[in-house]
Amino acid sequence: MTALFNGLRGTGRLVALLAVIARGVAGYGLKSRHRRDATTKARWLQVTCARALRVLQVRVVEQGRRPQRALIGANHLSYLDILVLAACCPVVFVAKKEVRRWPLFGWFAEKAGTRFIDRNRRGDVVRIAEELTPAIDAGLTVVVFLEGTTTAGETVLPFKSSLLEPAVRARWRVAPTALHYRVPAGRSVEEEVCWWGDMTLPPHLLNFTTLPWIEAGIAWGPAEEAVGDRKELAARLHRAVVRLKAGLVDRRHRGSSAPAQASGPSSGAAEIVP
Repeated sequence: MTALFNGLRGTGRLVALLAVIARGVAGYGLKSRHRRDATTKARWLQVTCARALRVLQVRVVEQGRRPQRALIGANHLSYLDILVLAACCPVVFVAKKEVRRWPLFGWFAEKAGTRFIDRNRRGDVVRIAEELTPAIDAGLTVVVFLEGTTTAGETVLPFKSSLLEPAVRARWRVAPTALHYRVPAGRSVEEEVCWWGDMTLPPHLLNFTTLPWIEAGIAWGPAEEAVGDRKELAARLHRAVVRLKAGLVDRRHRGSSAPAQASGPSSGAAEIVP
C-alpha cells in the first residue's frame, strides 16, 4: 500500500512539474519581457523555480541576510540546489560547459543567462569576468559551486580557487552560503535528495518526487571584497561554509521529524513559500 501511495504521489508531482516547465517555456517564448536582459531572465527563472518547489513540496528556510551585488560560493549537493537558490532571489549561475548539453536543464540554464565555463582553458575566466560584471552591476547575485561537483553532504570538499578568479579580477564582493536538506524519518537525504557519484538522473528524480516533503535550509554568510590571493580567499570561504553548514545540521538535530517552523524576521531567518 505504501509503495502504491508513493507511486501515485510521484506521478502526480511529475505531471505538475511538467506543467510548470511547460508554463515556463511558454512564458519565455511568448513574452519578450522575460528575455530582455540578465535581470528579466533571472526573474523569469526565479518565478519558474518557485513554482517547481511548490509542486515538489520543498520548503525553504533561510538564516542570515541574502547578499546582493555579490558572488556566492556554496556547497553543492543536488540539482535541487539550483531550484532553491534561484527561487530565493534573481541569480546568475556559473556552470561547467557540459551542463549546456543536459536535457531540459541545459536549456533552462542557457535561457536564464547561465555562463558556461571551460575549466580546461585558463583564459576562459577572463571572458566570464567580462560577461558577469554587468550582472553584478545590475544588482544580481552570481552563484558558483566551488566544490566543482555534487557530494553526499557528509563533508564540504576543498574549494577550487580558479572559479574565484573572475571575482578577484573584478574585485566583486563574495559571500559563503551553505545548503542542507531534511526529509521525513525513514527517508534518506544522502540517497534521495543528494545527487552524486554514479547516480543517473531519471530514476533519482522519479524517486525524489515520492518524498512527502523536503526542507531546504540555507545559511547566508556575510560578504567580503575579493582581494588578494585567490587560494587564501577560497580557503576562507570554505571554512565559512563548513561553519554555516554545521549550524544548519545542529538546527536539524534540535528539530522534530516534521518541517520546522520558520523564525520571525527578528532572528534573521525567513521562509519562502513559493
